[in-house]
Amino acid sequence: MPKLKTRKAAAKRFRATGSGKILRRKAFKSHLLEHKTTNKKRKLSKAVLVHESDEDNVRGMLPYL
Repeated sequence: MPKLKTRKAAAKRFRATGSGKILRRKAFKSHLLEHKTTNKKRKLSKAVLVHESDEDNVRGMLPYL
């Protein structure tokens, strides 16, 4: 069977936990930060799990994750 290709854009955005779940970063922390509170910016810095409804889609892009 041929090797499967990894979508490189997705590989830069997602990583796996030890138990096999997929982590992602939160949006809205790249610019326009002056008016956002420190508390909001700190919460946006944390990584979160990909929602279970989107997990199959991400796994299709990253076959060797």
